[in-house]
Amino acid sequence: MRITVGSRQSRLAVRQAQIVMEELKRHHPEAEISLVTMKTTGDRILNRTLGQLGGKGLFIKELDLALQEGRIDLAVHSLKDMPMETPAYFPVLACTRREDPRDVLVLRRGLENLKEGSVIGCSSLRRKLQLGALYPEAQIKNIRGNVLTRLEKLDAGEYDALVLAAAGLIRLGLEERISRFFSAEEILPSAGQGIMAVQGRPALREMAACTNDREAALEAAAERAFVRELEGGCSSPVAAHARVCGDTCRLRGLYYDEQSGEYSIGERTFNIEENDPAQAARTGRELAHELRDRYAGKS
Repeated sequence: MRITVGSRQSRLAVRQAQIVMEELKRHHPEAEISLVTMKTTGDRILNRTLGQLGGKGLFIKELDLALQEGRIDLAVHSLKDMPMETPAYFPVLACTRREDPRDVLVLRRGLENLKEGSVIGCSSLRRKLQLGALYPEAQIKNIRGNVLTRLEKLDAGEYDALVLAAAGLIRLGLEERISRFFSAEEILPSAGQGIMAVQGRPALREMAACTNDREAALEAAAERAFVRELEGGCSSPVAAHARVCGDTCRLRGLYYDEQSGEYSIGERTFNIEENDPAQAARTGRELAHELRDRYAGKS
């Protein structure tokens, strides 16, 4: 059996694909597994925000085409970079074990603390909204590029600090750059943050099952349903984070009201029944309705 795995060209994307390939090889030693990398539209255009470019789909467009043309059999993505709707003919076959989902602060080399007026590099509206409460005196400046490119810009003096996903730094072996972890209560993570998605034809679901993590799949189902119900994307600060603890799952979601400029965070805890992603998704939709209705009642 020959399986070709596709990923973006960045060092982080390649490392993530390798993690999935190692797991596939461990469970399917007879398979010949190879990697194909490609640069996506989102990687090439760095002078505009994702909202201006048209959304998260720009990071998977070329990989989707490679799947359709049969040049690759599986694609590995950061789940947080995937659109909330995926095609039925190339579904998410597995969600890998979740790495630390939190956001972190990375200071410029040689800098020990942030001062008034410090420049923090961040392009995510979700992060900007919540950073305003933590660092009201800071300047938030847009930044694009992969993790290593952003770190180069940081250490070159363009920024005093960055806010990045812990998972990416950990997978790259760059934990020592982390100056501070933000709790999920301080900055609610992006839906799917820390989870890798394995996408491909439904016929490969059984083979990819070895890379699937039960808890991550349930958490992803709840988070993505919340964001999907609110039609949140890269241009919206909508966020969600679920955590499975034993037989229950706690979901927290952030709803942003565009008219008032206010945001609200709510939560729901539900019992896990037979590892049912549909149940988790239902809870995500219910929480989204609850928060949206809260603001609808004010207008």
